Amino acid sequence: MKETFKKLIINFQERTFGRIVSRDYDIPTTTKKVVSLIGVRRSGKTYILYSLIEKLRKSIDPQNIVYINFEDDRLFPLKLENLDDLMEGYYELYPEKREEKVYLFLDEVQNVEGWEKYIRRIDDTLNLQLYITGSSSKLLSSEIATSLRGRTITYEVFPFSFKEYLRHKEIEVNLYSSKSISFVKNAFNSYLVDGGFAETFDETPDVQKRILKDYLDLIIYKDVVERYTIKNQSLLKHLIKYMFVNMGTLISVNKLYNDYRSQGYKVGKDTLQDYLSYLQEAYTLFTTPIYRNSVREEQRNPKKLYAIDNGFKKLFSISLSDDYSKLYENLAFLHLRRESSEVYYFKQKQEVDLYVHTDKEHLVNVSYTIEDEKTLTREINALREGMRYFKLSQAYLVTAERDEVVEVEEGSIVVIPMWKWLLL
Repeated sequence: MKETFKKLIINFQERTFGRIVSRDYDIPTTTKKVVSLIGVRRSGKTYILYSLIEKLRKSIDPQNIVYINFEDDRLFPLKLENLDDLMEGYYELYPEKREEKVYLFLDEVQNVEGWEKYIRRIDDTLNLQLYITGSSSKLLSSEIATSLRGRTITYEVFPFSFKEYLRHKEIEVNLYSSKSISFVKNAFNSYLVDGGFAETFDETPDVQKRILKDYLDLIIYKDVVERYTIKNQSLLKHLIKYMFVNMGTLISVNKLYNDYRSQGYKVGKDTLQDYLSYLQEAYTLFTTPIYRNSVREEQRNPKKLYAIDNGFKKLFSISLSDDYSKLYENLAFLHLRRESSEVYYFKQKQEVDLYVHTDKEHLVNVSYTIEDEKTLTREINALREGMRYFKLSQAYLVTAERDEVVEVEEGSIVVIPMWKWLLL
């Protein structure tokens, strides 16, 4: 195995990259911690590593950079005891590097059972800056925390944001230019429906759907069915369809349980809860609780359902024309979720779609169309109630076209088109 590692090391060091679209992740090159990237499959973790490697090559000797992809078929079957051959092979190639800092990138490291023991040991004994990535199937943030015991800082990687999508499309953003805005709006209409998985961006609609179906199958079978030995696969598939069709709506395990029982499924509440939990761990779906000061209160209320990417919805919907409101709200959720894992909805007399406290508090309602004055009044009143509760002087009403500021007793409500809000 040592000779295989040597070959892979040299091959990668001789490799040049094509165009790499920069992502909005500030990954450190100098830290005493092991850097972990986790997230849904095909979200771009590998290319974030490539971008980091390209940056390092400009300031250090490229021979001090080692990259190994553990999904490379030349490494199968790889066992824990074989991992020692990696750095031993490297030091045989470059014996003088034992005294220098080496940047070691291990992609999809979860494919080696017991990988964390090796990482802990080399982190203790060798002069390394370590980067690891893994699909969420076997490399979850909770597992990293347990396995590496405070040695790591973790970054969640999502499919492309709208800003990153525009960067990929090489569309300049200039809010003072009508020409620029027309390109941005056109791109937004595609992004809203097609989603943020980079491999789909320049494909035909048919190929896009095929790619997304393959992704979803991979996530379902590798990250859920295989990992948790799921017996009731028909229920799991039905649950996934339900999730993508109903993104942005409230979900209750009790209601799901009653619905499935009435359809003839033999299922327990615990099984449904487990399946929902597995899909969340695989970064396929998210559930958002109501904002309450008590955890028990949060748990008693239904949660809102969101999906990792809008593109998956078209796999299950014949027509998306009636679903723009759901697509809008899911996009708004993902925009805030990239900034914080603690996203809530708020409800007293009326409901506010999203509340999050990052560097500042965000209170957001999403309404695809507010041409009807009754709808506008309802959305404004809900936000005002939330502003009073959280003592905020600003809130957002995100919509398709309307662009204005509504002054109310509590402060300002910024009514803003979704495409513009995503660029703030």
